[in-house]
Amino acid sequence: MTADPLVLLHGWGMNPAVWSALPSALAAGHPRHLLTLPGHGGHPWPDNCTTLPDWAEACLEQAPERAIWVGWSLGGLVALQAARQAPKRVSALILIGTTPRFTQATDWRVAMPSATLAQFHASLQADQDSTLQRFLTLQVRGCEQAPQRLKQLRQALAGAPAADPEALRIGLELLQEEDLRGPLPDIRQPSLWLFGERDTLVPAALAERIGILHPSAQSDVIAGAGHAPFLSHADAVTERIQAFLAGIDT
Repeated sequence: MTADPLVLLHGWGMNPAVWSALPSALAAGHPRHLLTLPGHGGHPWPDNCTTLPDWAEACLEQAPERAIWVGWSLGGLVALQAARQAPKRVSALILIGTTPRFTQATDWRVAMPSATLAQFHASLQADQDSTLQRFLTLQVRGCEQAPQRLKQLRQALAGAPAADPEALRIGLELLQEEDLRGPLPDIRQPSLWLFGERDTLVPAALAERIGILHPSAQSDVIAGAGHAPFLSHADAVTERIQAFLAGIDT
């Protein structure tokens, strides 16, 4: 029996080129399928694609009929929503630098201050390119070999057409406003959550909270990594993913 494909979904402002650092041996036997967020990387921006369910549906339209979804950052939030909307099409989830809620609340301190994303939202209107470059810098802050990781992100960004301004605006709104903490226990697919120890956008302390909200999930923290551990610590991430897949393939 053929193993389910592995689909990979990038984060806000980026494109599928960010996954090039993952070893080709990752998930041997699981064909890779790269997804593109709406309006990103040259992918068309659909009319009225304004909600998280809209974004999930746009990605489901690109995906195989059944697959294991790997989502990074905003891509992970979209993958979670896809698992809710089409549970028979998402056989498992691997979530990297992802959280069910990206901004802080009185009962949710393991997140970004809402003012941080509000500032990006405001500056996006004035200068899209500078805003994206600032966001890239924030993603590598604190991680090992930050200059090299920033160079990788910039290369990935430059390797595809610029994202649609409306897609960027709506994507930031999703990061600011969406909260999937309530529905999380209802997501039954096996899931692996990977966090960077030095991530300044999605704190590693979230791993403990995921264990409370979603007891069936597996989680792990990649030592020395920032928001993009698959770039800075590709071997460690590959090891965790391989072990997870071996567990669900048996």
